[in-house]
Amino acid sequence: MRGIQITDAVKHLLIINIIMFIGTLAIGGGQLLYDLFALHFPVNNSFKPWQILTHMFMHGGPSHILFNMFALWMFGTAVEQVLGTKKFIFFYISAGLGAALIMLGTYYFKYYGGLNTLTEAGISQSQIIETLKSGQYNTQWTNILGEEKLQSFLTVFNSTMVGASGAIMGVLVAFGMMFPESKLMLIFLPIPIKAKYFIPGIIALDLFSALTGQSIFSPSNTAYMAHIGGALTGFLIMKYWKNNQFNDRRWDL
Repeated sequence: MRGIQITDAVKHLLIINIIMFIGTLAIGGGQLLYDLFALHFPVNNSFKPWQILTHMFMHGGPSHILFNMFALWMFGTAVEQVLGTKKFIFFYISAGLGAALIMLGTYYFKYYGGLNTLTEAGISQSQIIETLKSGQYNTQWTNILGEEKLQSFLTVFNSTMVGASGAIMGVLVAFGMMFPESKLMLIFLPIPIKAKYFIPGIIALDLFSALTGQSIFSPSNTAYMAHIGGALTGFLIMKYWKNNQFNDRRWDL
């Protein structure tokens, strides 16, 4: 692994994230910036187009930003040293956008599943959406959807997503592809594991949690599919660059 002296893009990303976090706490009791910049479900009135980008600079609490910024500093610096500043910024933002799109795709699947069931029961789609936008729901929906499916339907409509985790998962994948023999370990599992095994293992745990709803190490409200989306986007970009653009600066997998 290369030295972890902070690089330009990583430094500025750290600064932006910290400023946004402090601003969230200081302005409007924390809710104002959160409402403006967190990623809301696109059907919800609170959704704004810029949230696709701004959500990845928002964080839900001190531990959330602490772990993300630590990972950005430790792994992002090494990746930026190889990619260069411009490519790293493109890569980081792309992984974050990929994470958001995968997460929204998952939400849309759940949302339209509930919506279609309600419309098949004879309730008009416009009526359903207007009821949801008013912050309410019809108790009749419980009999149609069942308690669990209704709760999922309402949760998706009112969902918000914040954090740099998706982008950082992309950075982790890039690090693992560039430095596969580097040894890493979890704080609560102090056993050195090579990056080429460690990072796929982290992704596998996220996939398990996404499919089962069972949290292993992360909080239960973690957007696991966003992690998967960021990792997948990062992998695809790195494979493309390795095969097409890095002929003069190749690194071995």
